[in-house]
Amino acid sequence: MGLIGLLIGSFLNVVIHRLPIMLERGWQAQAREILAAEGTAAAGPEPTEIYNLIAPRSGCPGCGAPIKAWQNIPVLSYLLLKGKCAACGVAISMRYPLVEAITAALSALVAWHFGYSLETVAALILTWALIVLTVIDLDHQLLPDSITLPLLWLGILFALLGTTFTDLNSAVIGAIAGYLILWSIFHLFKLVTGKEGMGYGDFKLLGALGAWLGWQMLPVIIILSAAVGAITGIGMILVGGRDSQRPIPFGPFLAAAGFIALLWGAQLTGAYQQAAGF
Repeated sequence: MGLIGLLIGSFLNVVIHRLPIMLERGWQAQAREILAAEGTAAAGPEPTEIYNLIAPRSGCPGCGAPIKAWQNIPVLSYLLLKGKCAACGVAISMRYPLVEAITAALSALVAWHFGYSLETVAALILTWALIVLTVIDLDHQLLPDSITLPLLWLGILFALLGTTFTDLNSAVIGAIAGYLILWSIFHLFKLVTGKEGMGYGDFKLLGALGAWLGWQMLPVIIILSAAVGAITGIGMILVGGRDSQRPIPFGPFLAAAGFIALLWGAQLTGAYQQAAGF
């Protein structure tokens, strides 16, 4: 599963890089349609080349040279090329092998945790989606609907089939409660401060996690994500000198907390209830 995770990680890198560009081009196309309907000319030429997760072929971000098969072996090719393009020598971001290695490690951990079961298949799908959402949110402060919404419905579908981590009633309540909790916090914060404290994608991601894991896991996810997010944010401001007014994406903290809840949520909930005397 670790070896398969390396290959999946290579594909996740493609999704992470290309999906935001595809979304932006889609928004621009919609804007052009609106402007055309109003009789207004759009600025700049309309892209004509095909651009999706398959085409065009991957190339160097510096010189555009196509990446050969031997240069696209997860992690190994990066080491052999010493982190540089074989054609022009421009540095290649270390994020690519990191995503591949992290995907491999988390995939192996999931397989080891759940064993030979349908739960492993479902957990892998959720894990890979969370990795993509984490990196895209870090890069663009964006949690694409094209991932969060299918993830939510897939969680409910798995619960309906009885193949995953919660029953159908808990999944539906989890999806509703997960969305509404952050939606309520968002509007309360906006009412008090006049500012938007998070994006709508965060609501959908927590709703998706509620659909996958059930409403019972929402307290664990919220507490973990809020605590880690607060500690990280304060640390970045005090140590890294980050501007306190510059927003920090919340999606990565939700994703990390959701993954922890996927593997150890029941134990954490049980420990909390025992400590609280429930």
